[in-house]
Amino acid sequence: MGRFGWRSRRRGIPDEPALLVEAAENPGGSVAEIDPTHIGDPNGYVPPEAIRGAWLVDSSGKLTGEYQENPRHGVPQDDFSKLTDPDHWLGWLGDDPAGAVREGIEESLRAQVADSVVEWVKILETPRFLTGGRQQAEDEQVMLLTRAALAAPFALSVRSTQHGRSVLLGVFSWAAVNLSGPEVRRDRHWFDLGVGLDWAGERLRERIYEIDAEDGATER
Repeated sequence: MGRFGWRSRRRGIPDEPALLVEAAENPGGSVAEIDPTHIGDPNGYVPPEAIRGAWLVDSSGKLTGEYQENPRHGVPQDDFSKLTDPDHWLGWLGDDPAGAVREGIEESLRAQVADSVVEWVKILETPRFLTGGRQQAEDEQVMLLTRAALAAPFALSVRSTQHGRSVLLGVFSWAAVNLSGPEVRRDRHWFDLGVGLDWAGERLRERIYEIDAEDGATER
């Protein structure tokens, strides 16, 4: 991993075989010290807050004895900035797009395990967005939004009585139709684990048109 921009302090060189091996594999870099309190598998996704700090490694792959503390270390927090920061209209998600997406993720998890509790969610990349509309009959210069969808790659932590804590990676997709006009708006969520954004993004168009043909679509 790369060097951190945090203030360092000297702690001496620890005599831990696993740490020394990892240092040898990262010459000129650093080796993170992970706090297992808030994660599942330390070899899986690790949120920034779960890193206590990092040992610096010299160019020959040996620990220097310098340790850089992570000022963000603590309980992982939600991060929806990659959803809300892009200049893309999200009004179809309501006044709180991040809250709406988080609620949709929770609903998807609870449909599988009823007592699931989401501890934190992080959107990892800018989502793929898709919108469709039609021209207003009275004014051809005005476009009415009729359909919208997004695919958002995530990492999250979820707890349940049966399974304990799990850190999951995947893509959450949401499509909505009948956003204008007299028809009842209909929405559907997809919760795809272990897939990439390209895979989910390629399916947005076909998914948004599936809703009209499905009797079981969720009405709002």
